[in-house]
Amino acid sequence: MTDEGWGREGLMAGGSRLRARVAALGSLMVILAALTACAGPYQYYEGTGLHDATAAEVAGGWENVEGTRVVLHKDGTALIEKLDGKGFDFEDGWRLSGTGSWQLADDDGGQVVRLALTDRTRVEKRSPAPAADPSTPEPPSTYSWFFYVDRDPHDGLVLFFMYGDPDIGNMYVMTRETGS
Repeated sequence: MTDEGWGREGLMAGGSRLRARVAALGSLMVILAALTACAGPYQYYEGTGLHDATAAEVAGGWENVEGTRVVLHKDGTALIEKLDGKGFDFEDGWRLSGTGSWQLADDDGGQVVRLALTDRTRVEKRSPAPAADPSTPEPPSTYSWFFYVDRDPHDGLVLFFMYGDPDIGNMYVMTRETGS
């Protein structure tokens, strides 16, 4: 075999190995992109880092611009009016009302209010109602939320949870009820 022949075979074999490596690397990149495509900024939200709120400070009336009202009584009971679902449940368009319980918890990422609806009294549809989908499940008779606890620029408390697609980072914000 001549040097020239050896060189062509070596280049051809090396080229095949190079193409195989590039193809394998390309496949790995596609798999990694697919695995991380849903890991948006709020999907793994770890909290506000707030650890100094008290239950007495959290107790009281809360509202949002959509007409939701939540009253957190000092005895741990709660009144819930027109509260939407969290996460992807928000897309179903139902709004729950009733009574339940709440507690202030302190996790590593910060404080959260855990709210549980235990006695549903009413279900409404959000306006404008989402497109009718026959596969949409019946609204739950009991439900639980957890609200992150944060402070606004004036040192007042704000409660919020994420809703919809976690990649988008929509926040459902509750502020202190007017006059509360």
